[in-house]
Amino acid sequence: MAETVKDISRKNRKIYAPAVDIFETANNILVIADMPGVDEKSVDITIEKNLLTIHGMIDSTTHDNLELAFSEYGVGDYQRAFSLSDEIDRSNIKATVKDGVLKLVLPKSEKIKTRKIEVIKET
Repeated sequence: MAETVKDISRKNRKIYAPAVDIFETANNILVIADMPGVDEKSVDITIEKNLLTIHGMIDSTTHDNLELAFSEYGVGDYQRAFSLSDEIDRSNIKATVKDGVLKLVLPKSEKIKTRKIEVIKET
């Protein structure tokens, strides 16, 4: 599903919500987003207040001396936003991209991680 937005710098562009998988481990939340055609230079990730926004820009390819007769592949940008809880350590978020797949590692804050309390014998 895509919506068309008008942006002066990008003209009329379709915006797609990339499909994501979200995994949780004891220490991190892992977000994997499929954004075909996006590389590390064309991804913009921002955090404002509790909102994490992913934006991937795609440059449309043109074929010299060819006129498009039929198209099933939509070209556009990607954008997705997620609300972050206080459980996420915002200062240590890491992002990588390879072959159009963005991986975000959102570390959990130390204060919410499960920890074991040692019990000692009272003297």
